[in-house]
Amino acid sequence: MLFLCGKHFSNEFKQQVINDYNSGKYGGRKNLAKHYNINVNTIWHWIVKDRKQGNQINDIENKRGRKKEENIDYKERYEILKKYQEFIKARREKK
Repeated sequence: MLFLCGKHFSNEFKQQVINDYNSGKYGGRKNLAKHYNINVNTIWHWIVKDRKQGNQINDIENKRGRKKEENIDYKERYEILKKYQEFIKARREKK
């Protein structure tokens, strides 16, 4: 099986592969690689590059980890933490 370097593919082709990956049309990178007869790592490289450039729609399904909170009330969090620490200290003293 012959694998070509990414520079041999047109931008339109790369975008089509990325769109197929994002839609789940072929069920993942391995099946997508078999369908298009290209290396799995090449596809992953295109996907990562696309994400870094911000071309991918940033919906919840494509993000990992927690969503960033917009308005964080650090004072309120600090007060909660202080109360929790007092609670833990009181429980240790009871033992």
